[in-house]
Amino acid sequence: MGTFHHDKHELHGITVVVDTAGPSLYVGRCDDIDGQAVVLLDADVHEDGSGKGTKEDYLRRAAKVGVWKKLDRIAIPLDRVATLRRLADYNR
Repeated sequence: MGTFHHDKHELHGITVVVDTAGPSLYVGRCDDIDGQAVVLLDADVHEDGSGKGTKEDYLRRAAKVGVWKKLDRIAIPLDRVATLRRLADYNR
């Protein structure tokens, strides 16, 4: 269960995975989701094809050991979001 801020999305405070239809995959603490974007805090980004494994490889590692923050804050436009789920729901 997330924190109780009546003006925030129900996933506020939860570590989530934002996958895009493109090569980018983001993991971070959800700050809010509005009509335009998913806003993450303390986030990491994985780029498929960067030579650091696939999105699945990255997610498997992130679910096991967490992520290393690369971004203080990022807003991912909703039209780029393919899936959004809790990192804790990822099958390890």
